[in-house]
Amino acid sequence: MASGLFDTPRPPAEPAPVEVGDRYRAIGGTAIAAAVLAVLSPLAFLDWWLAVVPVLGFVLAIVARRDIRARPTELVGMPLAIGAAAFSACMLGGGLAYQAAVYAAELPPGFERLTYATLQPLEGDPPTAIPDAARAFDGRNVLLKGYMYPGKQQHGIVQFLLVRDQGDCCFGGNPKITDRVLVQLRDTRGVDFSPRLRKIAGRFAIRPTGTAALDGGVLYHLEDAVVR
Repeated sequence: MASGLFDTPRPPAEPAPVEVGDRYRAIGGTAIAAAVLAVLSPLAFLDWWLAVVPVLGFVLAIVARRDIRARPTELVGMPLAIGAAAFSACMLGGGLAYQAAVYAAELPPGFERLTYATLQPLEGDPPTAIPDAARAFDGRNVLLKGYMYPGKQQHGIVQFLLVRDQGDCCFGGNPKITDRVLVQLRDTRGVDFSPRLRKIAGRFAIRPTGTAALDGGVLYHLEDAVVR
């Protein structure tokens, strides 16, 4: 600004250059997503399929690291991505090891695993046909996983139907006869009803029996059974 009539005006001062390091950089969205999944990754200790959570967390963390390296002037969050990758990897390894230990320990000595797939009739056979694979387990000690079919009694249950999936047990209907197993517990105190997956160990028997709980009765039994 000129101070006199003949003074030369000074040019306006130019703004100081902004250093690259002073520019605003956002935290990468992928890094944030990886961190959220890392926080949820202990879910892998609850069930096998939940291992997908730390797997996704680890993958997103690797993608976040790549993005941050490719755009260092725009993105930050490298420590967050590295931490998410490390924690997800630890939870994945720990969860799988824990599930493997549980799987090995749930089978009592002298027992065999039995699945509902083994109890199904062969293609083209009648719905009530008993396959040879199921007959091979008759009289043997087995471990079977399923869901309690709801009845009027909620506590002290000593006999109940074990069905194949939650669609059968929780949403009514009449599960097919090869998806039902009548369980007789050894402990006369019984158990409480639960909609969660049950692991039942007992002596498998094939004996067509009528039951008031479901039309058509049952073909399969688990006797002298215990809840694992």
